[in-house]
Amino acid sequence: MKVRPLSREEVRGVDARALEGFKMPTVVLMENAGRGAAAWLRDRIGRDEGRVVIACGPGNNGGDGGVVARHLDAWGFDVLVAWFVDPARLKGDAAIQRDILGASKLEAIVVEADAEPARIDALWQGADWLVDGLLGTGVTRPVEGLLARAIASLNRSNVPILALDLPSGLDADAGRPLGDAVRAAATATFVAPKLGFSQDEARAYTGEVIVVDIGVPRALLAPYIQTD
Repeated sequence: MKVRPLSREEVRGVDARALEGFKMPTVVLMENAGRGAAAWLRDRIGRDEGRVVIACGPGNNGGDGGVVARHLDAWGFDVLVAWFVDPARLKGDAAIQRDILGASKLEAIVVEADAEPARIDALWQGADWLVDGLLGTGVTRPVEGLLARAIASLNRSNVPILALDLPSGLDADAGRPLGDAVRAAATATFVAPKLGFSQDEARAYTGEVIVVDIGVPRALLAPYIQTD
């Protein structure tokens, strides 16, 4: 089954119908998404002693990053979670992941809102891979403040980056950066590629695109399945 590229609104619709029409808790979809991305990274690194730093932002993309962190930790990787938000502000599924991470005693740090670039740069030292879980498909305007500094720091790290769903700062529909955007080595995108990925400009940001199956029922995806 191959699902055609989806727009921002179509992605939101899939999530809403999964919950309302199919009674699938969205935290189940988040779990499947994060585990699928983590499995790809595990296989890419090819060993279980690698160092991975996961940058987590204020929304569900940060929750996805939390799932990635948990599974990599369970598989033996050296993991650091860097929260680019006050974790107390997280809500819904992202807050669930925050609580599980806290109980699991994973190494984590909260990056202050006024953190200088050098402070952020130091987070990536010694890492084999970085995971971009800062921002998701909902971004429609240029990124500012701490998150903008985080994106710039990731891009100058010289460490390969796996973006979750799409590179932070990239417009999901237009495929262009909203100010600055993460330049990923690979993007683990959930359910289907995003509409903007087909644009030539987007390829410099997405890198290799891997579509991760998150368990959405075939009946729900039927309108979007490619038949040719």
